Amino acid sequence: MDNIKVAFWNLGNLFDTSSSSLIGSDLEFTPERGWDDAAKDKKIENLVKVINSLHNNQGPDLLGLCEIENEELAKKLIEKMGKEDIYEIAQYVDSPDIRGIDTCLIYSKRIFKFIDAKSHNIYFRYPTRDIFQANLSVINNTNNNNSELNVLVNHWPSRIGGRFETEPLRIAVAENCARAVESILKVSLDYLKEMPNNLKENEESLDKLNQKWNKNVLVMGDFNDNPFDRSILNYLRATPDKDRLIEWKEIFEHPNLKKWPANQQTDKHNYLYQPAFLYNCMWKLIPDGTLFFDGGLDLFDQFIISRGLLNGEQGLKMDLNEIKIDKSTRMANHIPAGSFEPTGQNKIHPMLKQSPMSFEYIKKKVNGESENLPSGRDPLTGFSDHFPIQSVINIL
Repeated sequence: MDNIKVAFWNLGNLFDTSSSSLIGSDLEFTPERGWDDAAKDKKIENLVKVINSLHNNQGPDLLGLCEIENEELAKKLIEKMGKEDIYEIAQYVDSPDIRGIDTCLIYSKRIFKFIDAKSHNIYFRYPTRDIFQANLSVINNTNNNNSELNVLVNHWPSRIGGRFETEPLRIAVAENCARAVESILKVSLDYLKEMPNNLKENEESLDKLNQKWNKNVLVMGDFNDNPFDRSILNYLRATPDKDRLIEWKEIFEHPNLKKWPANQQTDKHNYLYQPAFLYNCMWKLIPDGTLFFDGGLDLFDQFIISRGLLNGEQGLKMDLNEIKIDKSTRMANHIPAGSFEPTGQNKIHPMLKQSPMSFEYIKKKVNGESENLPSGRDPLTGFSDHFPIQSVINIL
């Protein structure tokens, strides 16, 4: 069986050394503050070692990234991987994020054909990163499978400032992401108007609804929330319960269907009201995590999929047994037992106490004085403050 090797990684502040008009010398990642070409090039070299080692040293066929500043850095990664003849960048979009860090998708030209892409901007009072969406089709496989795959790469607002204080920001992005997903999985309002009111009794209409409903959607990213947090469960509607992902006839006939408006609804009203539930692939990995922060591990980096990708309805199926956090020895630190806070709320405390080895370089203060490395490690060592995640999508 052919398959697609998938990975996602928060690269941990991969910045260029040239300052934009906004990112000036008073911020951290500039030559004046110690982030010079030597540091940038060494970080890229270290990142590439990990990326090439994923999937048993075969590397991924589909790679989602975040915390990367520009397209030139993505091209540099591909060049250093030695895979310029294999990898392509899916229409890089510079987001309006105030820190200048973006999401990005890299794919294998041997497996995918690029169809189109779009950027979903999030409108806060300040500029923030977008949700990047790309649509790809599968090519060159022994099964003659030309299925499409919609990928949404996310990097939600951080918890700096407090988990509960910043939660409304992630909820807002979750709603935007859910809306982008439903634009793929549900027909438009104009199209729905032309359909019969009694949808559940019309086989042709049901087939059309299910054709959209079963499209292959992969939502990946650093969500800065765990699978059990409200933004993921209640707003993105990403659940660990496979039974929530059912087809339209079952939905229309379900006794617990929330009908709207009361006593006047048609199937069309219920169609508009029904959210598209997604399946969160990461629950089985709890209590493990991808990031050590504030006294515990968090599982912020996640793969979330549609019904079609869960069940293989349209030629592609996520292999749930291949969902993994890559913790290769070279990039894992041992966490001292005293570092954990057993009474901390909503923290993951794994038996395997490993944390990602972030990249270290000699930082300089505004006056040019060098700071000490907090880890005690040699400079220009380490990778990222996140572990990468990986999985496999089977081509049916």
